[in-house]
Amino acid sequence: MTPAPFSVPDVLRDKRIAVVDVEGNGYDDIIEIAVLLLDHPALDADSIRSWLVRPPRPIRPLVTRKVHGIRDIDLADCPPWSAVEPSVATLLSDRILVAHNASVEHRVLTAHLPAWRPALVLDTLRLAKAVWPGLPRYGLDTLIGHAGLDPGAVDGNGYHRAGYDTVATARLLCRLVEDAAPCWDDLVDTAALPEFVPVTQPEDGLW
Repeated sequence: MTPAPFSVPDVLRDKRIAVVDVEGNGYDDIIEIAVLLLDHPALDADSIRSWLVRPPRPIRPLVTRKVHGIRDIDLADCPPWSAVEPSVATLLSDRILVAHNASVEHRVLTAHLPAWRPALVLDTLRLAKAVWPGLPRYGLDTLIGHAGLDPGAVDGNGYHRAGYDTVATARLLCRLVEDAAPCWDDLVDTAALPEFVPVTQPEDGLW
């Protein structure tokens, strides 16, 4: 089943937003990455770009078993990161990065793309805590269930696969924005990672 099409709220349009999820091998190596650009009023599965990546180190068995289910044999014929990097860098150039628990994606991507710096990083985890306070947990799967969303599967993959998690994060972002109805500046103040929020300096010497 492919994800159902969904609408992008007006406040998110024309902002050059890229929703991203990465999966790793238990170290800091990317083994799967998916990118969804919120460039159109309605999006579906055809909007997703995703890659499986052969890492320089084996996947830790615990990560395969407990997280994404990807095995070393699944990646044996996949390209290394050096072959994928130019395409990812082009997609993310001058983009606002959105992810769930976005500090992870930001850290991993800046390590893998040394010349890349996002225009802004928005975190749906931070936004969800502000819009829906008091939930017992704020994992992506919990929030998707709380919102009654069904992102479906991408190429037969489910939770903790990059394609699925990217669509789930995009749909979650849209639902949070619909529920809170923020202006853009309020959304940035609430959801941006702290290092991307400008600090207002007091104006001295006016009197």
